Amino acid sequence: MSRKEEKRKLREKFIEENGLIWLDNVTKVYSDGYPALNGVSLKIKRGEFVFITGDSGAGKTTLIELLFREIKANKGTVWVMGHNVAKLSRGKVAKFRRNLGIIFQDFRLLRNRNVYENVAFAQRIVETPGNQLRKNVPEILSTVGLPGKYKAYPDQLSGGEKQRVAIARALVNKPAILLADEPTGNLDPKTSWEIVKLLEEINKAGTTVIVITHDREIVNAMQKRVVTLKKGTIVSDEEEGEYIDEN
Repeated sequence: MSRKEEKRKLREKFIEENGLIWLDNVTKVYSDGYPALNGVSLKIKRGEFVFITGDSGAGKTTLIELLFREIKANKGTVWVMGHNVAKLSRGKVAKFRRNLGIIFQDFRLLRNRNVYENVAFAQRIVETPGNQLRKNVPEILSTVGLPGKYKAYPDQLSGGEKQRVAIARALVNKPAILLADEPTGNLDPKTSWEIVKLLEEINKAGTTVIVITHDREIVNAMQKRVVTLKKGTIVSDEEEGEYIDEN
């Protein structure tokens, strides 16, 4: 059996076993020569909750950007939901991303639109019919604990409320995967816990959740799978893991 055929069979077996994400010996080197990731291999199954940790510059954000095809790897293959993401045509990337919800540290809300319109924006991008949109947006705002805030604008919200809106926007299209890049980075400890517990509830409902974080206390308390990166390589991958200080 050829190496290519062997890889194909392994991938099919992985998908049959609820495999969702597979980074196979992935390297990403930026134009300045900096190796953000170096030979990274990682498998994530459907329904997992995974923390990605590591020092600044370890390659965490690069990993996330590879998953939603913001960038491409120089070597190796990134498989997401059975797709080799590097081979997706430009037209298919937008459709592929409908399977992903993305949350950022700085919220990235539309400041001139209220909460309802910020969430509805994600529905309009995928051309959701108006009657369905009017049903989905209030439902997801209720899910994230903001049923009475739909008329408020971002500058009228607390940091935690802004992040809940961002989560609602990421979830309204019912993605299979939720990617969160430092979702508690700008929040106080109490609000950070509220957001992480909300992410846990979303995960329990069936969404695969991947969270980049520097928050040692949350990682240690949650006892989820923890993948630790250092200088572009995975140095630890533990179920019910803890935050590893690589300094």
